[in-house]
Amino acid sequence: MDKVFGEKIGGLDYQIRKGVYAIIFNSAKDKVLAVQNSRGHYFLPGGGIENEESYQECLEREMLEETGYNVFLGSFIGNAKRYFQSTKNEPLLNDGYFYLAELLDKMQEPIEDDHFIKWINIDSVRELLVHEHHYWAVKEGLKG
Repeated sequence: MDKVFGEKIGGLDYQIRKGVYAIIFNSAKDKVLAVQNSRGHYFLPGGGIENEESYQECLEREMLEETGYNVFLGSFIGNAKRYFQSTKNEPLLNDGYFYLAELLDKMQEPIEDDHFIKWINIDSVRELLVHEHHYWAVKEGLKG
C-alpha cells in the first residue's frame, strides 16, 4: 500500500514529480545528511528524475549537484507520496523513492550554490525536514 502524506485538495490539477532521495546516516546513526536551501528549508539529498534516467543515475547526478560527492546506492527503503503546494502555489504530488546510501569520494564543489550540506540530529528530523514523507523515510531507514 502506498504511503501518502499531505492533503489532496479537490479541483486542483496536481503535477506529478517523481524523485529519488538518499538516506545517509553517520556511523553512529544519530545524524542524517540533509540539504538546506537559501530559505533555510531542509530536504533529503536527491531530486527529480530527468529524461530517461534510472533511479541510480538520478541520485548520482543529484548528489554531485547538491553535495559534490559520489554516492553508493544501498537498499531500497520504500516509496511515499506527498501532496503540497510549491512556493509558487503550484499543486504538486511528489512521488518519492527512497534509498539508503553512503557517501563516497568528494568529486567537486556543489553546483547548486544555494544548497548547503548539513548533518541534522535524528531527534530534530521531524521538525526540520520540510516534507513528511522524507521524515517517514528516515524513520524507515533507521529500522534497517
